[in-house]
This record gives sequence, structure tokens and C-alpha cells, in this order.
Amino acid sequence: MTEIKKTASHVKTTIFRIDTARKITQVCCFLLLNAIVFGLGPWPVLLPIVQSPGVPQKTVSDAFSALQVMLYQRIFPWLPIASFLLTAVILGRALCGWVCPFGFIQDLLGYVKKRHTRVSLRTHGGMLKVKYGVLAAVLFISVTLSISLALGVGKSYESAIGVFAPAPFNALSPADTLFAILPRMVLMVVYVPEVLIVGILSDPLFWVRLTIMIAIIVLAVYVPRSWCRYFCPIGALLAVLNRFTFLGLKRDPLRCTRAGCRMCVDACPMMVRILELPWEKFTDSECIYCLKCVDACPTRAIKLKFP
Repeated sequence: MTEIKKTASHVKTTIFRIDTARKITQVCCFLLLNAIVFGLGPWPVLLPIVQSPGVPQKTVSDAFSALQVMLYQRIFPWLPIASFLLTAVILGRALCGWVCPFGFIQDLLGYVKKRHTRVSLRTHGGMLKVKYGVLAAVLFISVTLSISLALGVGKSYESAIGVFAPAPFNALSPADTLFAILPRMVLMVVYVPEVLIVGILSDPLFWVRLTIMIAIIVLAVYVPRSWCRYFCPIGALLAVLNRFTFLGLKRDPLRCTRAGCRMCVDACPMMVRILELPWEKFTDSECIYCLKCVDACPTRAIKLKFP
């Protein structure tokens, strides 16, 4: 009887965990964001998530891709900027943890290994800068190309960067390769294999893209959310804006047994140093509000705070 009660208690705890609700939300969002095949959408909505513009069944568009394309077309990107600002102010980086399709894929890859590689704080601190470098490089190319084309002197610049001109990030994005390029190749194998061999497989850029995608996938197996932590330019832009968000977390100092417990820190896939942040409210730029820390806390000392 005792074993039955323990089992029932464990099942109840598992079902009513926040992370269970998050996984259900991720699955539903993944299906909804790719639901044109079910007769839904497309909708005139831009979200700051990693959603490939090359996916034909997408219902919403990726704000960062739209920003790059609009700059290339010499259109001021009001809507993408508004999407980033509104999302960041109201929800911080919560879409990264609950909605982003590529974030969902990374969470699935995290189940491949039970024990993950722990990154040292020194390496983690250095690697965090990489995504800001990627963001800076993409914005530099897009903005300078847009200005030069507007001035009528950018044709040679455009020709020099080739396929990187319309959207520099998407030309190498692992999400584009996974969600758009590879499915397209499968269709080509079935219908036009000669085009696949002559057109895509002979293109060096395809092999570069494939190598990047495989590297990111393998890394995500060993290091949870490694793409979000270290490489995602969308995450970098939201991280900058996350400092101004209304959404945050608070830690009850009376309940928290921080002296002998680091379960919230160990559970965090983004390596946020929760116990070193102000207890009244903390909005760390790397937090994706997955709320794994809330589930992990044995004393329920961590809760959402808004505003």
C-alpha cells in the first residue's frame, strides 16, 4: 500500500510540474507555427523566435529574418523592432523557453544523454559573448549594405557577399538547414533527384550549412540549450532588452535554504547564478523563464513576479 501511495505521489508530482505544462505548450506551439498544412494561417504576425522563413507551412514569420530582409529592401523595419521591444518588455525571453521551435528541438536532444557536460564558469562567461558577436556581424552587414544600396554605391558590395546579402544570418542558420533545406532535399530525392545532385550537393555552401547544423545538434546533446546560450543572435538581442522586462522571478529568503542547497542553479539550463541575484526580483539577461528552477526548489522559494 505504501509503494502504491509513493507511486501515485510521484505521478501526481510529475503531472503537475510546470515543466510538464511547458513541454505541452512547446509541442502545441510547434504544431501551430507549422499548421498551414492543416488549413490554418498564414497570419501577419512576427515573433522573435528561430523560425525558418524557408518553411512553406509556417503560419507566422521570424522577426529577425524580416528585419534583415527589410533592411536589404531599404524599408525601415518598424514591425520587427516593435516585435522585439514588446515581447522583451512584457515577457522577457520567455518565448525562447516556451515557444521557439529550435529551442524545442534542443530540449528534445537533451533527453539523448542523462548526464550532460558541465561547462566551467570561465568558459561559460567567454562563450556568452559569441552570440553578441554574431548579432553585431549580422546587423553590421545588413545595415551597411542597406545604406550603400540606398546611396547607389552598393552593387559591388552586394555582389561580393552574394547569398549573404538578403539575410546574412539565415544563409548559415542551422534552423534553416533543419526545417527548410533538408525537407526540401527529401522531396527532391523523390521527384527531381538530378536537380538535387547537380544543384545542391555540388554547392560548397550546403556542406558548410550541414556541418554547422550537425555541430550544433551534437553540442546540444552534451550541453543543454547550447545554441540559446552561446550562438543565437535573436537570444542576444532579447538578452539586451531583457534587462527592461516587467517579468521576473523572486526568491523568498525565509524559505530558501541557500546555504546547503543549489538545486535551482543546477536545474537551470542557461546557467543563471540565481543565488547571487537580488531576492526581491531578478531578471537576468540569460534567463529564458523555463521555470525549471521553480520546479527544482524543494521549499518552493522561487516564484514568478510581474511586474
